[in-house]
Amino acid sequence: MPPIYDPARFDPYHSVGRLMTRVKSEMMNALDRELAPFGVSAAQYVVLVRLTYGRSESASALCEGVSYDPGAMTRMIDRLEAKGLVRRVRTPSDRRRVLIELTDEGRAICPELIARAVGVLNRFLDGFTQDDVAKLEALLERMLANA
Repeated sequence: MPPIYDPARFDPYHSVGRLMTRVKSEMMNALDRELAPFGVSAAQYVVLVRLTYGRSESASALCEGVSYDPGAMTRMIDRLEAKGLVRRVRTPSDRRRVLIELTDEGRAICPELIARAVGVLNRFLDGFTQDDVAKLEALLERMLANA
């Protein structure tokens, strides 16, 4: 198949990459506003959700999943720990290894945070059909497979 974009006619302001970046930025801004009453940022929400749907993870595993550098992730975990939402736990088999897990308070707040995030997603998808969303998800998965 021929390339989609031609450098001679390329308009960076209407490219898929820029549009996806803008959508992500607008979603994160909307999520920040929605989660502000809980004292949780959109970036912190991403970490909390990974822990909610997964299990305890190391800081380095969290970095890989959310594209943060180790220093930024350490500061993020420090803030979440100060809020009482996560804790660091040394593994019994290797005390050098530290896992991050949700506290009881973190587990208790996550369903409401997820409900608020779903509300933001639904607002962005207003007017889309279930088929539209399924196609969009499939197309984005194809793009990720090409990465």
